[in-house]
This record gives sequence, C-alpha cells and structure tokens, in this order.
Amino acid sequence: MGIEHNPTLLWFVGAYGVIMIIMGIYYSRKISNSEDFILAGKGLGTIVLTGTLLATWTGSGSISGGETSMAFTYGIIPALMMMIPTLVGIGILYLIAPKIREFGKYTVSGILEEKYGSTARMIASIIIILAFVGIVSYQMTGLGFILNLTTGMSVEVGTIIGAVLIVFLASIGGLRSVAPTDALSAFLAIAALFITLPTIYVIAGGWDGVTNNVPAEHLTATGELNNIQLLGFLLPSLFLLLGDQNMYQRLASSTGGKSAKRAQIGWLIGMLLISPAISFIAFASSSMFPNIDPGMALMATTTVMPTVIGGILLAAATAFIVTTGNSYLLSAATNVTYDIVGKYIKKEASDKQLLGMTKFFIILLGVLSYILIRFFPTVLEVQMYAYTVYGAGLTPALLAVFFWKRVNMAGGVSSMVAGVVTTLIWEILLGKPFELNSVIVALPVAVIVLVVVTLMTSNDRNK
Repeated sequence: MGIEHNPTLLWFVGAYGVIMIIMGIYYSRKISNSEDFILAGKGLGTIVLTGTLLATWTGSGSISGGETSMAFTYGIIPALMMMIPTLVGIGILYLIAPKIREFGKYTVSGILEEKYGSTARMIASIIIILAFVGIVSYQMTGLGFILNLTTGMSVEVGTIIGAVLIVFLASIGGLRSVAPTDALSAFLAIAALFITLPTIYVIAGGWDGVTNNVPAEHLTATGELNNIQLLGFLLPSLFLLLGDQNMYQRLASSTGGKSAKRAQIGWLIGMLLISPAISFIAFASSSMFPNIDPGMALMATTTVMPTVIGGILLAAATAFIVTTGNSYLLSAATNVTYDIVGKYIKKEASDKQLLGMTKFFIILLGVLSYILIRFFPTVLEVQMYAYTVYGAGLTPALLAVFFWKRVNMAGGVSSMVAGVVTTLIWEILLGKPFELNSVIVALPVAVIVLVVVTLMTSNDRNK
C-alpha cells in the first residue's frame, strides 16, 4: 500500500500550531527574569509537571525513532522492550529527585561543578550541547515528515519549516510557556493514541492481518538483532534519562517535593500507556506501508484512518515533536549562556543581558541542529548518537555525585572525557564496527575510567 497525501490533515496540524503559538505568547508575557524563563519561576504544579515530563521525553525520539523505528525495522517485541529503560530511569530519578531540588542549579553542569570543579562544568556543557543539538535536529525532521504526509512537499523543505517553528516557540517564552503547551500536548496525545490503536488494527485486518504481512523475524524476541545489538539500542535511552538536564530542570521547577513525586508517578503511568501504543501502531504500519522510511511509520497511519482521528493523532505527534525540540533547544542554550559565556567571557552580565543571550543562542543552536541532521541517514541513527554522547559522557559522573561519596575530580572529569571521546571515535572515525551502537563500548569505558581513576588518585580521607 502506498501513502496518499491528505492535505485536509494539515488543518488539524495548523490549528494546534496556532494554539501553541497563542499559549506561548500569552505565557511569555509573565516572564520577568531568568528564573521565570529557565525554571518557570519554580511554580509548576503536579498536572503541568506530569505533562511536561511526558511530552519532553516522548518527542520525535518515540514518534519517528525509538519505538516507532524499532517496531517497523525489527519487530514488536524489540519495540516494546524500548519501554523498559524509561521505566527503570524514572524509578531511579524518583529516588534522587529531592537531591536534585537541593542543588537548585539551572544546569547539570552546575551540579557537576559542585563536585568536580570548573573544568567539569566546561566539559559537561560541551557534551550537553553536542547531544542536545543532535536531539533537536531530529525533531525538525519529524516535522518534515508530517508536512510531507499532508502536503506532499519534500521532507527537506518541511524540515526547514519545522526548524523555524521550533526556534520561534523556544525563544519567546522559555519553560514558562513550554511547560503548559507540553501538558496540553501530552494529554491530547494519550487520547489520540488510544483512539488510533484499535482503529488501525481494524483497517489492517486485525492482528492476523498484520502478522501475515510482516517478515517472520519481526515476531521473534530480538528481530534480526543479536542480544548485544539489542542492548545497544536499550542502554542509550536509560543513561540519557538518568542524566537528562531537561528532566533535572523540570524537577527543580516544581512547587515542592510532593508535587515532584506525584508528577513522576504520573509520568511513569503515562509512559506505560504511550510507549506500547506507539509500538503497536507502528507495527501495524509496517505491514501496510513496507517501503516507507521507518521514521514515518506512526504518522503514515493517519492517511488511512477517518480524517478526524488521523488529524488528531497528527496534531498530537506535531505537539510532541515541537515541545521536545523547544525543551532541548532551551536547555542547550542555557548551558552556553550560564556555563560558558556567563562564566568565562561576560562575568558581569546583568540578568536582562543573560536572558537576551539565552534567546540569541536558541537561534544559533537551532541553525546548528538543522545542519547536523544532514549528516545522518535515519532518525534512529542520530538518536542513538545523541543519547550515547550524553549518556556515556555525563551520566556515570553525574550519578556518582549522588551515590558515591568517594568519587573525586580526577575520576569524574576523566570519565566524562573518556565517554564522549570513545563515542565520537566509534561512531565517526571507525564508522560503527560490527553494526554495534557506540554505547556498548563507550559506557563501560566511562564507568571503568571513573572507578579506576578515582581509586588511583584518592586517599583514605576521601572515602
């Protein structure tokens, strides 16, 4: 079955886009300082915080990569397994959330500086920018897919339009405006997915109709992957989530510890609903549209469903993609402003100047994100690169701050350098040998270096 473009669906996407812009402008008028822009004035309640955690984590990584691409390319069981790292990560964050709030920092780099010194802050900022620019880049491609489906315009032109929208919304209101639009997006998406799921299976001929049209390997436990390759897809999301600056900023933005805990429970429940639904919808799509780009699997189903259902799902997908792009772009720009320019170049900058710089760097990093996506053939590939740069480069050293009192500056800094350098060598210089994602090599290297260097350079007083 081929994809027939349905321009009518664009009305739903456009209507939701207008709502997001209006909300963004409205909330942007409530910003009076940097804390309002970056941490929403530490005023996020349980419902909005739940929604923004859900929407930030479930962006194009799930809609175009993650569960969607795994279900299309390797089968339903590997796709369902993509949910496990997220659930484990949310559980661990639940335990350390009070400590995150205690630090009260704008960035993860600020937390690392407390333990490892200013060098760690600079290295961490570079790692975060490298990773987050990658994550923003495939949100732009996700919007390109949507515009291609609805209008027939090329994915490349659609990606440019997506880039402009993401940059605009991120720059006008920061987290103060992003969080409420996130919440609306998350709850709309849950409703849309659960209307879509039974509908698409009826259209596809039921479970038997789907399974008869997919390769036999797609019904096995690992698809066409071996166990090590499968692990290479599961670990990056776990270690990104455990150290994700976006999540740390949101937890620090809550009204208090109770609202943060309730929101994390809501986030866990939401992911138990969203992740399997995406997997099963994309799996049905693989039987109906076997020759499309894997990243388009979920969105392609909107073209064969009743227009209203397809339009709502596409609007929800758009919302997830835009809000995730906004969040990671805002977070990366915060690093440039506070951890590099404000720390080393313009130390006496006023709050107003810092706010202006953050908005400027949102635009600059948005351009870099667009350039980066040209170098990766699929969303899943850039997703695995970005997650591993962050997960191997930052997360071991960051978790050690909370769980290992003995860890020291030498161990933390060495681990960060080792993780990101190993990732870049494996992905770019060596071209991903044995078709293994770099996390299989980079993460163990980062952990081993963290432990060994700490033990070699510490003395009994550090225990």
